[in-house]
Amino acid sequence: MTRPLPYVPKTTIVARGATAVAGGVAAILLTTLPVDEGRVLPAYLDPVAIPTICEGWTRGVKLGDVATHAECDALTLQGIQEAWQLFERWVPAEVRNGMPDTSVAAFLSFIYNTGPGAPDVKDGFVYLKNGNHSTMLRLLRGGDVEAACRQLPAWASAKGRKLRGLALRRDREMAMCLKDLKP
Repeated sequence: MTRPLPYVPKTTIVARGATAVAGGVAAILLTTLPVDEGRVLPAYLDPVAIPTICEGWTRGVKLGDVATHAECDALTLQGIQEAWQLFERWVPAEVRNGMPDTSVAAFLSFIYNTGPGAPDVKDGFVYLKNGNHSTMLRLLRGGDVEAACRQLPAWASAKGRKLRGLALRRDREMAMCLKDLKP
């Protein structure tokens, strides 16, 4: 018998604002995340043994869980929204507003995958395990979007293991991030 996932209300993605993701950014993510993450309905162990379901969702997942496509859609939208809220909180508006949708989407894809991080727990977009802010975040906060984009390939490891699939994803994210930046 499979244990269904708890209901997660569908998140609406609307024009970029206080807590919403722009339609162009959302459209990019809704086409790239399924490719980068893959959709798997029964829970499985990812390459570093974390129970995972849908498009890379790990929170609250246990082996034996099985999701529906509608549940995966809701979780993916929730993850995109949470990534946007984190990005919006930590990256100044004048930097965010000057970025092309492709760059914003690349950073949201990265955040969707890594999360914020936490001191003494794990590296992420905001915090490193050592308690410092990530170089990527410091560069973005300083307005150097191009240099922040070029940090993406440095994040091709999980739990100290370099992963080929993650390296390819980070290269795709960096290319997307740099694609529409003005020189």
